[in-house]
Amino acid sequence: MDVLIDYVNALFTIFLVILLIRILLSWLPSAPVGRVTGALYRFFHESTDWYLRPFRRVIPPVGMFDLSPIVALIVLYVANAVAVRVLEAF
Repeated sequence: MDVLIDYVNALFTIFLVILLIRILLSWLPSAPVGRVTGALYRFFHESTDWYLRPFRRVIPPVGMFDLSPIVALIVLYVANAVAVRVLEAF
């Protein structure tokens, strides 16, 4: 069971890192135009859009700032903790 807990924790951690990179990329003024950098930029956007979209619908931007990724990070962290606790209970 410890292997499963480690696997689930690793999946959450990988997605958390991808989400953090996506948030940092949002500070760039425009998308990179290079072949590799553009592909990486699209990868981070396309792999996190499905998760961020519901938060953006519920939480409106405050001026120039979009606070929905912060709430999404908190929810992801809590979901990770809950999933690990449930697996530990079995």
